Amino acid sequence: MKRELGIASCGLACCLCSENTVCKGCQVEAHEGPERCENRDCCAEKGLSHCSACEADCRKGLLAKIKPYAFTQFVKRYGEAQLLDCLAANEQKGVVYHREGIFGDYDAFDDVEALIEFIRTGVR
Repeated sequence: MKRELGIASCGLACCLCSENTVCKGCQVEAHEGPERCENRDCCAEKGLSHCSACEADCRKGLLAKIKPYAFTQFVKRYGEAQLLDCLAANEQKGVVYHREGIFGDYDAFDDVEALIEFIRTGVR
């Protein structure tokens, strides 16, 4: 885990992403064309670093997907440091963020609360 890469504006775990060497994500200054990120742009417009800092319970952009939404909700409840701690502990337990491209252990959920509990415990 590359903890220093932290969490993206939308809640995705840059610190665990196998694509973090090629993904420009939130680091891209000019978010135009294929690099454009609705969540990053919204945060920038509101002067926020992450969607988790916003009072709105929104599901736009990547927050329409359960993983970034649940990660964002986790940060709202417990803080980014706790999320990073849980992700590191889960990685040590063998929990995989990405598998076969973009599908990993955190993607196998259809219930936000169940995913948040899995993040906390690493146990299904």
